[in-house]
Amino acid sequence: MSAHQPATVGADRTPVAVVAVDGARGSELADLLREEGALVVAVVSAEAPAQAAVDAMSGRDAAEVLGALARADVLVVDGDRDALTADLVAMCDRFGVRIAALCAGPAARRAAGVFGVGAHAPDATARELLSGAPATLPAAARQRGRVIAVWGPAGAPGRTRLAIELACELSRDGRRVGLVDADAHAPSIAMATGLADEGPGFAAACRQAGRDALTTAELSRIATPLGEVDVLTGINRPSRWPELSHDRVSAALERCRDWVDDVVVDVAAPLERDEEIVSDLDGPRRNAATLAALAAADLVVAVACADPVGVARFVRAHAELRAVVGATPVRIVVNKTRTATLGIDARGQVRRTLERYTSARDIWFVPWDPKAADAATLAARPVAHVAGRSGLAGAVRRFVGEAIEPPAPADLVRRSRRSAEPSTLLPRRARRDPRTA
Repeated sequence: MSAHQPATVGADRTPVAVVAVDGARGSELADLLREEGALVVAVVSAEAPAQAAVDAMSGRDAAEVLGALARADVLVVDGDRDALTADLVAMCDRFGVRIAALCAGPAARRAAGVFGVGAHAPDATARELLSGAPATLPAAARQRGRVIAVWGPAGAPGRTRLAIELACELSRDGRRVGLVDADAHAPSIAMATGLADEGPGFAAACRQAGRDALTTAELSRIATPLGEVDVLTGINRPSRWPELSHDRVSAALERCRDWVDDVVVDVAAPLERDEEIVSDLDGPRRNAATLAALAAADLVVAVACADPVGVARFVRAHAELRAVVGATPVRIVVNKTRTATLGIDARGQVRRTLERYTSARDIWFVPWDPKAADAATLAARPVAHVAGRSGLAGAVRRFVGEAIEPPAPADLVRRSRRSAEPSTLLPRRARRDPRTA
């Protein structure tokens, strides 16, 4: 999609505006625009233009919204992701309507920047909204996104489940988060979350990146929503692994940095570089996707299973992981922690083992919570959606608050739309450091 081009209103005629903002603020903005000399032809809900852009035949209200937009010079709309969509931007491009997005936080400003529309503060003046000059985004909004790779050794330590929960937790305070299934051996995010795996997904993003044709708008189109998280599902047959070549995966993840604020990538366990055991040194590599994702990552979350076999496998694979990621920070999470397999002081035993053999000092623990995990599996949804107050969800929340992202500013949390839901007002940071437990 081409960048949105602002419409210029001639000085000899009255600018025509449509306001798409919920509540009393919408009526207040309409009055302010009228006082500035604009003709306000419609005041509608924030999501009404986006819904009309998707289906103009859905009803009389949608037709009226489209009619108002066809006459307008400027659309003042809430910058929330449900109100500012690719379909709406494309429709306004066709009509020659300039979009002025009211952006309450960095995630909304970043989304506006992706679409090329003007981002304004929620308290922007009517003159600013009617001006044809594009707004200048703050420096924080121009920062590129972060790639977080979730890896674990063989033996099902729970890396896919943790990748899903990390993505959901990171999205709680208004950030845009993408979840990518780059497992070339046993992709399972789609099955674990009830999403269809017949869609284009990450393989399509890699193909487009290989042709240097991948855009942020295309990523939004091929992604599948999972609540507030955008998911690029994995390959639906393991035999398709050659599509995830090293160069393609690297290019796709690089483009993802401009698409969302955080990219959580689920990768496979094997880390072997198999150049010496194949005859064609230029041929595809089965582990290329994992190695490319780890090389691109700004942070690696390494998952160990809290049983004797899982800890032993992790210790043996950890040195190889460090050789692959170099100086990239690694955060160790011990999953499925329980006394049934390790006896008394399970955490202490695992901590001492990892400190001795991996020199790790900062270790986080996620408890064995079969009730929450089984409920999520039965519903094919994240644990955060079905058991947000469970021990598993709480441990992930503490880990994200301490090891990945500092707690969000209070004003940003208040401005998030999801702050209206009581369950999302729980604090992200721990009251007690789990590393000292």
